[in-house]
Parts: sequence; structure tokens; C-alpha cells
Amino acid sequence: MVAAGPLWLLLLLQLCTHGRASPPARRCPAACICTSDLLSCSRQTLQRVPGPLPPTATTLDLSHNALTQLHDRWLAALPHLEALHMSHNQIRELSPRAFHNASYLRHLDMSSNRLHAVETHYFEALVSLEELLLYNNRIARVAENAFAKLSGLRKVYLSWNNLTTFPFRSVQGLGNYSLRTLDLSSNSLSSIPVEELAALPENIGNGLYLHNNPVRCSCPLYLMLQRWKQRGFSSVKDFFEEHTCKVSDTVPRSLIKFLKYSHMFENCSAGPEDVHPVPFPVTVGQALLLTCNASLPDVLTTYMWISPHHEPIRHPGNSNRSVEVYRNGSLKIAAAKPWHSGVYVCLAISSPRNFSRMCEVNVTVHYPKPEGETFSTGLTTLLGCIVSLVLVLMYLYLTPCRCLPCCKKPAPLSPPQECSAQSSILSTTPPATDGTSRKASANKHVVFLEPIREAQNGKVRLALGEDFPDPKNPKVLQLKSDSESISSVFSDTPIVS
Repeated sequence: MVAAGPLWLLLLLQLCTHGRASPPARRCPAACICTSDLLSCSRQTLQRVPGPLPPTATTLDLSHNALTQLHDRWLAALPHLEALHMSHNQIRELSPRAFHNASYLRHLDMSSNRLHAVETHYFEALVSLEELLLYNNRIARVAENAFAKLSGLRKVYLSWNNLTTFPFRSVQGLGNYSLRTLDLSSNSLSSIPVEELAALPENIGNGLYLHNNPVRCSCPLYLMLQRWKQRGFSSVKDFFEEHTCKVSDTVPRSLIKFLKYSHMFENCSAGPEDVHPVPFPVTVGQALLLTCNASLPDVLTTYMWISPHHEPIRHPGNSNRSVEVYRNGSLKIAAAKPWHSGVYVCLAISSPRNFSRMCEVNVTVHYPKPEGETFSTGLTTLLGCIVSLVLVLMYLYLTPCRCLPCCKKPAPLSPPQECSAQSSILSTTPPATDGTSRKASANKHVVFLEPIREAQNGKVRLALGEDFPDPKNPKVLQLKSDSESISSVFSDTPIVS
């Protein structure tokens, strides 16, 4: 008994030690590969979702398996899940609460499954969803409000399905127009509502892919795609030859590449969507009224304006009432601001699916010109040129002639030797004469008159005028040459006549 006491004490100590041990870590499913935040269970021929799933996963990959259904709230164990890959399975439909408890999911790939429709309850709980991949299914119908609650949805891929129509109106209702890509290519669309597409924001048209569909050929469709091509939209530019249309409904294979062979549609006239916007200039602070020229007599017709910022404006107006819409379709802006500039589109809505474009108005808000500015720049420039020309003519023809001999007879061109003698020559040394003549010459100054145009053996004769009582007898100074004349004039030696 004494020996048994320590043995029981040892067993009790071991039990206590195991009781205080840390709880075992959550196990990774046997068919999966787990990392810190990634859970990959692809290509395992799984017929149901394995468990338990580690709660730290932000990405779950269940692609290339044999899953046929998803139970309600099956993602409750993954509160941080952001990306779910479930492509290449056999899922036919989704339960009403299949994606509940997945409010952080941003990327969902359910391509290459067997879905037959997109119901309203399929994805309405995914409030953070940004990318939805549903291509290569068997989808023949998309519910009217299938994407109504997905305000952050940016990309939707529905190509390679069996769609014959699509509710474009549901896309128009997305909050803040966040949608950038809507791929409807390679379906069975027989017609495309051009007027509904015209009401969509321009950024959706850039990412709206409609190629490889047997749509009926029509001038509105052709003109719309040609306009998208001119604007450089990727949906048309990148798939130019893949845009086809059906010439005859009775001949299934009567498809032509109508953008490539556009000569068949040369007679198409511009429809309402190609009418150039009417210009409407207005100054800052001025009130303006845009009228929607409605010709629909139905009293149930309502009107909607699309602002330059792609904001739909209905009666009575926008949220802050800076823009008002009347029941007759007129739009009023109480005080125009620079940010009101742009193209406003008026739509008449006679039914939920019938949109009709009535008019486009291009509003240009500019600041008023300063007071007193009456002449335009072009007129001011013209007047300046005329005044300059008159002044030049007056200077040339009305300036009085100060040299009478010059005015009577134009002088011929002088040889280079005479040009050097035209400069002023002043001598500070009085001439060597007697006292009387020196006294009389105290007030003398030398001035060159018009040179006498006679040259004898390289000598130049210049007439010098002095203040003599008789101006008819000026003294004549003989200069032997240019060099001698310069040296004699500027030297201190008196000049003797």
C-alpha cells in the first residue's frame, strides 16, 4: 500500500498535466492544402464541401470538383473570406441562403457550372462583391433585380451562355455607376435595345461586350457601334470583326460582319442617338430652362434627364434641388455654375422597358466679360494695323524737306570715296591769317553742304559754308584725297586757303 501511494500520485499528476495542455490546433481537411490564409481543395473530385474549414482563410479554392449543391450558411465558418473559386463543378442552382454570412466576399468565380438562371436571391447577400464570373454556364435568364443590391459590382462575365435577352435596366440602377465590364458576348441575343443602352453611362459602353451574338441587323445598332468605334471603346475596337448580325430570321446562318463590311449600311441615316447636342451658352449665376420636346400623348409618360456626371434626374429634381425637373419634362437650373457644363440627355419613359431619347442639350457655363470690353480682339488688331499704315504714309509723303536742292533734283548714288567725306569735320585750330581776319573768324563754324559731284583724278571738292554776309560766295576747300583730307583737318596745322 505504501508503494501504491506514489503510483496513484504520479497518475494524478499526469492527468493534471494533460488537462492544462493548450487546445489542439484546428486541423486542415484531408483533401485540402492549407496555408496561413489560403485553403486549396481543387481537383479532388469532391461531391460535398469538406470540413471543418479553418477560420483564418481569406481564399478558398474548390474548383474542378463534382459539387452539385451548396447548403445554407455553409460559409459561416469563414468570416474573413474574400475570394471563392468554384469553377468547373456541377452546381445547377443555389439555395436562398447559400451565400449568407459572406459579407466580405469580393471575388466569386462560378464559371463552367450548370446554372440555368440568375435569380434575385442568388447573390443579394454579397454586398461587397466586385467581380462575378458566370461564363460558360447554361444561363438562359437573368432576373430583373439580380444585381440591384450589389452597389460595388465592377465586373460581370456572362459570356458563353444561352441568354436571348438581358435586363439592361437593372444595370442602370447600380449605385454610383461602378460597373466597368459587362461581358454578354457569345450568347443568343436576337435583339439589343439601343435606346436603353443610350441611357447607360458612357463608361459602361466602353466595357459592354456584345460580339458573337445573332442579333438582327438594324441601322440604330450599326450607328451605335460605329459611334463606339469612333470613341475608341475597347468593346468594339478589340473585337471589330467578331461583331455580327443576322440579315434574315428565316435563314439561321445569314450572319455578316457588319462592322467590317460597312458598305451594306451606307444608306443608314443618323438616328436620334446620333443627333448633335444643341448648344446652350449661359453665364455664371444665370437661370436656365431646358425643354424636352415631348411628342408622346400618353399621360403615363414620365421624363428623366441624364446629367453630364451620369446622374439620373427625375421629378421633382436632384437631392439638393439645385436642378429641378417638371412633370412636362423641362429641366431648370436656378443659378448656373461651371460644373453644370456638359451634355444633358432627356429621356421619355412610357413603360419600364421603353426608353425614348427626346433631345440632347450641350450647356456651356462661362464667366461674363468685364465691363467696357466692347471690341473683339480681331477688330482691335485691324484698327491697329490701319493706324500704323496711315502714320507710315504720313511720314513718307507729308514730312517737309529741309534741303531745297535735294528736293529739286534727286542726287545719284555717290561713290564710296564721297561717303567718307560726309561726316562732320570740326577743327579747333584757327586758320593762319592776319589778326583782322582771325578776329572776324572767331565766330566761324564749318558746315558741309551738299558735296559738289565732281571728281578730278581722285580729288574731291567740298563746299564749305561760313557765316559770311554774302552766302552766294562760299569758300572752296580743295582736298587732295580722302586720307590727306582727314589728316589735314584733324591735325594742329592751320588750313590755308
